[in-house]
This record gives sequence, structure tokens and C-alpha cells, in this order.
Amino acid sequence: MSYVRELRKFVGNRPLILPGAVAIILNAQNEVLLQHRTDGGWGLPGGLMELGESMEETARREVKEETGLMIGELELLGIFSGEDYFLKVANGDELYSVTAVYVTRDIQGDIEVDSTESIDVQYFPLKRLPEGLLPSYRRYMEPYLSGLGARK
Repeated sequence: MSYVRELRKFVGNRPLILPGAVAIILNAQNEVLLQHRTDGGWGLPGGLMELGESMEETARREVKEETGLMIGELELLGIFSGEDYFLKVANGDELYSVTAVYVTRDIQGDIEVDSTESIDVQYFPLKRLPEGLLPSYRRYMEPYLSGLGARK
């Protein structure tokens, strides 16, 4: 997040529009990988874009940093933005996120929890997501979960 830190030196806590990406990572048992974040509940691995990155590169970098896993092929599920995605974080910074949500089953490596950003990282059955799943991440997953119901 070096770009955002540099930008904050000029704008302080005022609202910014910040692009980012998250990934719905599914294993062979059709379970989704979730991250228990140090700053809140459970969510999808991902984060903010750095200068010069594509959204796909952002998703891959953030997943690697936060979980130790490398992800390959990504399918765009959707772009989420608007007033429902306004955040005020603990330090007072305000932002409107524009988040690309990707789905992948193309996974390599072993889970390695980054203790600076995560308390835990684990897979959950899609029908038994943890109670602590943050509302914004539930909204990111909704189109995928709704699509599963349509295929039955």
C-alpha cells in the first residue's frame, strides 16, 4: 500500500476512490478460502492496487502476500462500487472502494498465514460460511452463490 500511504500525505483522511481486487478461491471440494483479518472478521484475500498493476496482477499479488498461494487463471465475477462500498477505517481514513472480484480454481502452493494481516486462513463449505464473514465480502460472493442456486 505504498501508493496509498504517499497519497495520504497530501489528502489526509479525506475520502479517496481506491481500486482493488479480491479472489474467490475454490479448492477441489468446492470450498472457498477465507482470511480472518487482523482488522476485523472473515473476508476474501485481496487488497488495493499499486501503481502500474492490472486488476489481475493485484489479485495475484495480494493472494500470494496474504495466503502464500499462487493463483493462475482468473474469471471476472464483477466490479463492485458505489456508496455501499464506502469505508472509514480505524485510523480515520475514508475511501470508496472499486473492487474487482475474481473466481479461480487454479491454485498452487501451500497456505502460509501472514500474521501481519491475518489471524487465520482456511477453507469453508459454501453452504457453511463463518458467522464473522464481513458484509462487504458476503456481497462480493453473492453473484457466485446465486449462480450456484440457478444451476441446481
